[in-house]
Amino acid sequence: MSTSNPAGATTGSIRVSAAVIVNDQDELLLVRKAGTTAFMQPGGKPEPGESPRETLSRELLEELGLAVDAAELQPLGLFTAAAANEPGFLVVADVFEVAIGDQVPVISAEIEELRWVARADAGELEIAPLARDNFLPG
Repeated sequence: MSTSNPAGATTGSIRVSAAVIVNDQDELLLVRKAGTTAFMQPGGKPEPGESPRETLSRELLEELGLAVDAAELQPLGLFTAAAANEPGFLVVADVFEVAIGDQVPVISAEIEELRWVARADAGELEIAPLARDNFLPG
């Protein structure tokens, strides 16, 4: 999807799969990729031929060491928001609720930092619009 770019208008979209992972303290798992400043939901862009579920299952394993069966992901819908790290773009996200049981996420790949964030603490961080506007608990 592309449009003209008068006065900084949106120039395109980026399709991703994203996870909503909430712990027992009602905090949302957010990650920050290397070289960026905004925290966002774990997930990423599809590889050729991947379904949104397959994309998210692969990304969670690569980025956080979380083994989640694609069939067990619970779809929450398709959400659109301004892209946090690519000005002028929209992120179009297939979002899934993900249960990780007693697995502990560990940063890997391009992930530099992870945090469990409650709405009360969100003002202290730069949070991507998709997560900030739609998925922070409380």
